[in-house]
This record gives sequence, structure tokens and C-alpha cells, in this order.
Amino acid sequence: MSPAAKPANESTYSGRFAARLRMLREKTGMTGEEFAQAMIDEGYGMATRSYYHWERGYASPPLNAFPVLSKLFKLKSPRTLLPLD
Repeated sequence: MSPAAKPANESTYSGRFAARLRMLREKTGMTGEEFAQAMIDEGYGMATRSYYHWERGYASPPLNAFPVLSKLFKLKSPRTLLPLD
């Protein structure tokens, strides 16, 4: 059994962005693995662990992932992925 994932450091912008990704994904009702698979099904080539890295603040998604993320999160614009502050 693996230990629970450490939450993103929300004192940084990248940490707030990671927390926003996680909150939006949880609203979809999907696990991280299911969400990564949905991105792959949409034609975005990635490894499942890449999504986990984005959500934990270890890495940020490349700009070409934003349209796919916003589509799966059912957002009107990729800009709404970004945290407000």
C-alpha cells in the first residue's frame, strides 16, 4: 500500500494551480488515472504519472494540454484553468 500523496504547496502559484487541477478533477468524479486516460482518449499523448505530477505541483502541463483539460473539465475557456491570484 503506497502512502497518501502529499498535497501541493499552495503558498506558491504552481501549488495553487496544482490544487485547482485537483479540485476540478474531483468535480468530474474521476480518479487521476481515469482523468489521464480520458486525456489520452481525447488524443493527448501522455503518461498517467504526468497528470499526477501536474496535480501535485511537481510539473506544470504544457500549453497544448490546456484545451484538452478545459474540454474535459467543461470550462468555457482554457484561461479559467488558472487560479485567480
